[in-house]
Amino acid sequence: MRLRLRRIGNSLGVIVPKAALDAWDAAEGDDLLLTARGIFPAAGRDSHESLDEHKRKLAAAIATSFSAREIRAHSLGNLHRWKRGGAWVSAYDEWREILDDADDGALYAAMLGRDERSTRLRQSPPYVGLLAREHIRALNEEAAR
Repeated sequence: MRLRLRRIGNSLGVIVPKAALDAWDAAEGDDLLLTARGIFPAAGRDSHESLDEHKRKLAAAIATSFSAREIRAHSLGNLHRWKRGGAWVSAYDEWREILDDADDGALYAAMLGRDERSTRLRQSPPYVGLLAREHIRALNEEAAR
């Protein structure tokens, strides 16, 4: 279906046909997600469980693409830069302990675990910047569907 851009006040917008809204079970006031691949319903997609699982998938992509040594080096570099810049949260202290430990299992458990601690730590991951933007974009768009 083609949607035409129309002037709406000082902006441009589209009108989503009622048939599409009905198919998505969307109504006035609901949110829609706009990605490079299209417009999608957002209903139920921003639950905590959904966001936690998305962050776990990002961590899994890193764990399968990089060695523990590479993850440690990059993460410690980020932590050093953030501390020097004054951007520090308590989770970074926990990450530093994990990264300073030579136990790869502890690192992967923190990155991929489904327990409360792992979920909390993934809210402030030090391994950001390892994945290519295109890979992150694809994972984000997959999660938006």
